[in-house]
Amino acid sequence: MASEHRAAHGTGDAAHAHPTARQYIVIAIVLTIITAVEVGIYYVPYLAPVLMPLLAILAAAKFILVAAYYMHLKFDAPVLTWFFVAGLVIATAIIGGLWALFNGWGG
Repeated sequence: MASEHRAAHGTGDAAHAHPTARQYIVIAIVLTIITAVEVGIYYVPYLAPVLMPLLAILAAAKFILVAAYYMHLKFDAPVLTWFFVAGLVIATAIIGGLWALFNGWGG
């Protein structure tokens, strides 16, 4: 199994370097900060008109960090990254469409 992994990603262990424990901790801290910003934004009344787009952008940023580092997509074949990007785009379009259908823009 390990030889198949090396063959798929290069000739040796140095073909790609995975994140260190320190990088994982930094990413976890960044995710925690983004989550705290999301919670804080919810309680700011004058941001109500742009609440959904702001939360969607922050959620997308967290999705990208988790998929890239914790799911190792940054280090795998680009086609796997495109699958996740396509899923994010499709989910965003569906949620945006449903939001527009049930809440309407300006009506």
